[in-house]
Amino acid sequence: MNQSVIDAKKVVVEEIQSKIASSSSTVVVEYRGLSVAQLTTLRRKLRAENIEFKVYKNSMSQRAAEAVGYGDLVPSLTGPNAMAFSNDAVAPARVLAEFAKKNKALIMKSGIVEGKVVDAAGLSTIATLPNRDGMISMLLGMFQSPVRNFAYAISQIAEKKEQ
Repeated sequence: MNQSVIDAKKVVVEEIQSKIASSSSTVVVEYRGLSVAQLTTLRRKLRAENIEFKVYKNSMSQRAAEAVGYGDLVPSLTGPNAMAFSNDAVAPARVLAEFAKKNKALIMKSGIVEGKVVDAAGLSTIATLPNRDGMISMLLGMFQSPVRNFAYAISQIAEKKEQ
């Protein structure tokens, strides 16, 4: 093997390492059996959520995963795989799970979420969570609820004293 091929492979491994390390979420899926049209639709949905979806050689993905300390991910890096990378911890699992419901050929295998290796069952659980904006609005609602209830109670007391 000549040096330029080796250098090109090193560049790809470093790219994968960088993406895994800088992403909040990395999901590995098997796409065997999906048509080109289905893959195009999936890529469009992922792109709309700012999720990068790439197919890499398994040997390079395995080297990159081990190099960044996620050796537990290596067993799922066999077969025709693609990887989804995002800065949103929930979005890739949510979008891929929604797509997999309608397209049984797409199989979520494993992933890395917030620095932890997660299996397919864990990804399915994460997929049920709302996105970041949804979580923030739920948190704000929880903060507002006691204040709203307190204000209502005060207004009822004031109303009763007026009578």
